[in-house]
Formats: sequence, C-alpha cells, structure tokens
Amino acid sequence: MIYTLTVPGPIEDVDEVRVLEWHGPVGHEFAAGELIVELETHKALVEVRAGQSGILRQIVCAEGDWQAIGAPLAVLSDDPAEPLPASPDGLQRMAVEFEVS
Repeated sequence: MIYTLTVPGPIEDVDEVRVLEWHGPVGHEFAAGELIVELETHKALVEVRAGQSGILRQIVCAEGDWQAIGAPLAVLSDDPAEPLPASPDGLQRMAVEFEVS
C-alpha cells in the first residue's frame, strides 16, 4: 500500500513548519518508531517518527522548505516496486508519532 506522510498537527499556534532534516534517503526502509524527519516551527522542534514500517519512495518537501499543517511531506509504501501515483493527494495517511520540543 502507498501512504502519504503529512505535516502532523494540530500544533498550538502553528500554521506551517520548515523541514530541517530527512533521516534517510529515498529507498530507505523505516521501522515503526524510527525518526523519519525533523521539522521546526518558529518556536519548537518537531520529531516525526514512523507509526508503522514503510519505505521512503518520494520526498515532496525538501529540507529548508516550509509546508502547512496537514500538507504532504513524502510518499512511503510497503513495497518498493509498487507504482507511485502522479500526485500524493488522496492517498491514505501514514500513521506517525510526533513530539514537539
């Protein structure tokens, strides 16, 4: 199955975040609980961890870019051979855990 990783939220008083660092290249397989990406708000760091295992297939929002809460960050899948859709819109959201510090 193909999933979209979106900016988690809600985060109090935050409309958008900046991508600081991806913790694996396209093709990397993440285990449940593994850190996928670090985001920053104007006041805090947000760590996004995989809520399930998956393979990073496409990065939609590059390091340094800003993205709105709920908007796509990346596309992941269970199978590296599964064809990707033309757009991440409408895909099931990947389960994530996030911590604001």
